[in-house]
Amino acid sequence: MNKVELVAAIAEQANLTKAQAGAAVEAFLDAVTATLKSEEEVRLVGFGTFAVTKRKAGTARNPRTGEEIQTKASVAPKFKPAAALKAALNGG
Repeated sequence: MNKVELVAAIAEQANLTKAQAGAAVEAFLDAVTATLKSEEEVRLVGFGTFAVTKRKAGTARNPRTGEEIQTKASVAPKFKPAAALKAALNGG
């Protein structure tokens, strides 16, 4: 499912126009992004938790040449699904 399909599904299920559903999806994504940028978690009970993890600087190896490369420290998003979501996916 891509973003357009998600907007269409939300519009249908919530009885909204596609424009309204699109605005809601954009607002959700903006809110999650802003919260993660401030290194806080977004917890959606029954769905999961969006968080950030810090990666240390280190050394990696180019598999093609074998050359060592220095990697920079970075922040990466992560998602941990809730038990209810896992159960729904596994027929529980």
